[in-house]
Amino acid sequence: MASGWAPDGAVQDQIDDFITDAVRLARAKLATGPGEKHCQLCGEEIPEARRKAMPSARTCVDCQSGLDRRLILGGINRRGSKDSQLK
Repeated sequence: MASGWAPDGAVQDQIDDFITDAVRLARAKLATGPGEKHCQLCGEEIPEARRKAMPSARTCVDCQSGLDRRLILGGINRRGSKDSQLK
Protein backbone atom coordinates (compact mmCIF):
# COMPACT_ATOMS: atom_id res chain seq x y z
CA MET A 1 0.00 0.00 0.00
CA ALA A 2 1.36 3.38 -0.98
CA SER A 3 1.13 6.37 1.32
CA GLY A 4 0.49 10.04 0.59
CA TRP A 5 0.39 10.91 -3.09
CA ALA A 6 2.33 7.85 -4.25
CA PRO A 7 0.38 5.37 -6.34
CA ASP A 8 0.05 1.73 -5.34
CA GLY A 9 3.20 -0.18 -6.23
CA ALA A 10 5.44 2.90 -6.13
CA VAL A 11 7.89 1.31 -3.69
CA GLN A 12 8.23 -1.78 -5.87
CA ASP A 13 8.75 0.46 -8.90
CA GLN A 14 11.64 2.18 -7.06
CA ILE A 15 13.19 -1.17 -6.19
CA ASP A 16 12.83 -2.39 -9.79
CA ASP A 17 14.39 0.82 -11.12
CA PHE A 18 17.32 0.54 -8.70
CA ILE A 19 18.01 -3.05 -9.76
CA THR A 20 17.70 -2.19 -13.45
CA ASP A 21 20.17 0.67 -13.03
CA ALA A 22 22.63 -1.57 -11.16
CA VAL A 23 22.46 -4.27 -13.85
CA ARG A 24 22.91 -1.69 -16.61
CA LEU A 25 25.95 -0.25 -14.81
CA ALA A 26 27.50 -3.69 -14.31
CA ARG A 27 27.00 -4.61 -17.96
CA ALA A 28 28.52 -1.32 -19.10
CA LYS A 29 31.67 -2.05 -17.08
CA LEU A 30 32.21 -5.49 -18.61
CA ALA A 31 35.13 -5.62 -20.98
CA THR A 32 34.41 -6.46 -24.60
CA GLY A 33 36.56 -7.65 -27.45
CA PRO A 34 39.59 -9.90 -27.33
CA GLY A 35 41.34 -10.37 -24.03
CA GLU A 36 45.01 -10.27 -23.12
CA LYS A 37 47.50 -13.03 -22.37
CA HIS A 38 49.29 -10.85 -19.81
CA CYS A 39 47.77 -8.59 -17.16
CA GLN A 40 47.70 -4.93 -18.18
CA LEU A 41 48.48 -3.85 -14.61
CA CYS A 42 51.17 -6.20 -13.30
CA GLY A 43 52.35 -7.97 -16.47
CA GLU A 44 51.85 -11.48 -15.07
CA GLU A 45 50.39 -14.11 -17.39
CA ILE A 46 46.61 -14.48 -17.12
CA PRO A 47 45.82 -18.16 -16.42
CA GLU A 48 44.21 -20.18 -19.20
CA ALA A 49 41.18 -20.96 -16.99
CA ARG A 50 40.47 -17.23 -16.51
CA ARG A 51 40.85 -16.54 -20.22
CA LYS A 52 38.36 -19.34 -20.98
CA ALA A 53 35.90 -18.12 -18.35
CA MET A 54 36.25 -14.46 -19.40
CA PRO A 55 37.53 -14.23 -22.97
CA SER A 56 37.77 -10.44 -22.72
CA ALA A 57 39.83 -10.44 -19.48
CA ARG A 58 42.58 -7.84 -19.42
CA THR A 59 43.75 -8.27 -15.83
CA CYS A 60 44.73 -11.17 -13.59
CA VAL A 61 42.47 -12.21 -10.73
CA ASP A 62 44.54 -10.43 -8.06
CA CYS A 63 44.61 -7.10 -9.93
CA GLN A 64 40.92 -7.33 -10.80
CA SER A 65 40.07 -8.01 -7.16
CA GLY A 66 41.92 -4.84 -6.20
CA LEU A 67 40.04 -2.84 -8.82
CA ASP A 68 36.70 -4.25 -7.68
CA ARG A 69 37.36 -3.25 -4.06
CA ARG A 70 37.84 0.36 -5.13
CA LEU A 71 34.51 0.59 -6.96
CA ILE A 72 32.04 2.95 -5.39
CA LEU A 73 28.48 2.59 -6.51
CA GLY A 74 26.71 5.86 -7.03
CA GLY A 75 23.27 6.38 -8.29
CA ILE A 76 20.23 8.47 -8.49
CA ASN A 77 18.56 9.37 -5.24
CA ARG A 78 14.97 8.28 -5.74
CA ARG A 79 13.73 8.95 -2.19
CA GLY A 80 13.04 12.61 -2.67
CA SER A 81 13.11 13.70 0.96
CA LYS A 82 15.20 16.69 2.03
CA ASP A 83 17.28 14.56 4.41
CA SER A 84 18.26 12.14 1.66
CA GLN A 85 19.22 15.03 -0.64
CA LEU A 86 21.77 16.29 1.89
CA LYS A 87 23.87 13.11 1.83
